[in-house]
Amino acid sequence: MERVRIFGIAILALIVGSCQVKAQDTFSIVAVDTLTGEIGSAGASCVTRSTSYPHGAAILSDVIPGIGAIHTQAAWNMTNQVNAHNHMMAGESPAQIISWLVANDAQGNASTRQYGIVDFRNNQPRAAAFTGNNCSNYKNDTAAIFYAIQGNILLGQSIIDSMQNRFLSTQGTLADRLMAALQGAKVIGADTRCAPRHSSSLSSFLRVARPGNAPDSLHIDLWMAYPQGSSGLVPVDPIDSLQTLYDQWKTITSVFVTGDASIPWVKIRNNAEGNAMLDFSHCPDYFKLKLVVFDFTGRMVFTRPITSPVIQPFTGKTSNSGMYIYHVVRPDNRIVAQGKFFNF
Repeated sequence: MERVRIFGIAILALIVGSCQVKAQDTFSIVAVDTLTGEIGSAGASCVTRSTSYPHGAAILSDVIPGIGAIHTQAAWNMTNQVNAHNHMMAGESPAQIISWLVANDAQGNASTRQYGIVDFRNNQPRAAAFTGNNCSNYKNDTAAIFYAIQGNILLGQSIIDSMQNRFLSTQGTLADRLMAALQGAKVIGADTRCAPRHSSSLSSFLRVARPGNAPDSLHIDLWMAYPQGSSGLVPVDPIDSLQTLYDQWKTITSVFVTGDASIPWVKIRNNAEGNAMLDFSHCPDYFKLKLVVFDFTGRMVFTRPITSPVIQPFTGKTSNSGMYIYHVVRPDNRIVAQGKFFNF
């Protein structure tokens, strides 16, 4: 996929060195999509962008395409994060990694740490979470087979519950569901330190890797963080700012598609008048799918059920000429094929 640079998209490298940063990174989620193999990471915190935290809360996130994701938070420690990464690369499960981290904390104080880890090996998801007794209240975590949610310095259990409910009840891509989970935590003082700022947080992030991504070039890598030294009420909640970045990302990537995903499913030709003809006869159960068409600006032109093996999106030769983007979408709104066609 062609890489498009917009404000707020950043490549988060795993920072190595000798400094140890002590701060409380707050609510976050790691998850896998067992259908697509995508691995995701999202979170927010009342920490700002600084030399130690170049992308704010995103410093806690380590996403390894095709393998898993690790969140090391609460009293964040870089050595613990590197150790967790190395143990995941060695093939250990999330539960094994956490057990090792607790027994071998870099500063001998695992009670102040919080972890959320998920992996996806051999098409099997695994997840685990840990909250130390001395993390700042309110603190808790929850984990199922394909996700883990954790938080500290929270307004209360309602923050974790709302994130979990939004994640599980939202349809769409993994990124859609992670973003919905963050929206579930968009409450003034969700991180209680941010209550005087009338905000949930001061920084937020959303990161999703597809199986073939390079570690430094994820499918989605978005962050928003107010700069260190900013004061007063927050003009826009960082979760809403991140939502705007994500919505822009979806619009841009829906237009700048290079090649066709699942192209054997969709055959495209033009008739004698130059009108595009989309052939879905090779799509399994095509009649259960719908066609969504966008113009070059990313504006949705129409959506309709696929009720016949061949669809001609437009008739006429002039008013609808140009390039269009199509998505073939399942009933649960997941994209199973996408690409572009030209109407001449």
